[in-house]
Amino acid sequence: MKNEILDEAEADLIEGYHFYEAQDAGLGSYFLDSLFSDIDSLLIHAGVHAVVFGYRRCLSKRFPFAVYYSVEGELIRVSA
Repeated sequence: MKNEILDEAEADLIEGYHFYEAQDAGLGSYFLDSLFSDIDSLLIHAGVHAVVFGYRRCLSKRFPFAVYYSVEGELIRVSA
């Protein structure tokens, strides 16, 4: 399997980075590390999450953020 992060999701990650970095120096980087870890976990757990708004939703373990994705064959598309 392979993860693909769509442009819209990348924009969400960048926006989240700037938000958390403005709260405390280094928190934005921690946010990205945490979210990329959640996205990487989809390689093992893809498809087990509930369907919300037509996408599977994986809740972040450390931040109030959700990863919306779809599974298309061997490809995991992260949409938001």
